Amino acid sequence: MFLDTFDPYKPAIIAWPELEPDAFKRLTSLPIWDLAVQTEGKAALRMKYYAETLTDSLVKEAIALNGFEEQRHKDVLHHMVTFYGIKLEPEPPYQRWHGPEQGFMRTGFGECFDSFFAFGLFALAKRSGFFPPVLVETFEPVIQEECRHILFFTNWVKWHLRNLPPLRRVIFLGWCVRVFIDIARDRLGTAKDVGGGENFTAKGHEELGADINPRELLEECLIENDRRMARYDARLPRPKLVPRLVKIALFFMPRVKRSDKTETAGERA
Repeated sequence: MFLDTFDPYKPAIIAWPELEPDAFKRLTSLPIWDLAVQTEGKAALRMKYYAETLTDSLVKEAIALNGFEEQRHKDVLHHMVTFYGIKLEPEPPYQRWHGPEQGFMRTGFGECFDSFFAFGLFALAKRSGFFPPVLVETFEPVIQEECRHILFFTNWVKWHLRNLPPLRRVIFLGWCVRVFIDIARDRLGTAKDVGGGENFTAKGHEELGADINPRELLEECLIENDRRMARYDARLPRPKLVPRLVKIALFFMPRVKRSDKTETAGERA
């Protein structure tokens, strides 16, 4: 699936649209571009490093392609910030993780977190008009590619686990739990730091100008996650951990009554 669904678009020939002054200001004021570029840079290096250690030719090819696509995301962002004159901080040196497989797993679990919430925020940006339609269309292949990445990673985890002997399965599962907890802690800390102390993950919908409360934001993320995953073979297991945690959170979150008749994410579902 991963190899067959490769999209050969080239960042260098993306036609970035000229934006109206308000849209330009909204785009360039988002406090995420440094972090986004650096995240893709780290992901590309870790994917390529892990691919170099593999002997299974098919999996090696797929993970090498994953690394290529992460680097391409970084290139897309670089072309975008250059075109719109967004100033970035100097990039830190990218270093290989001390263990190739552990680095690959940290990137995979990190993308499972990041992409799930990015799906919902991107949909809100599109619906609220924060991003003009032409810019949404330009970014769409990158967002969908992240969906494809986490679907591949989820199936890699299951495949890898099945091919391990019993004792190593226990060790691998323990490592998965540890990495997942580390990533969750890291993402919460990052969300608080982005934007001068503001929690962008929790308040991103406000940054995007969407009249939506946190519960509706989570519901939007669930809907978008399902919609994007629906494009791929139904036999492939989907990422479940982050959606399950969100559903548990929703169970305990009160519903906010609205006096108007604005359609919510839950009502659209």
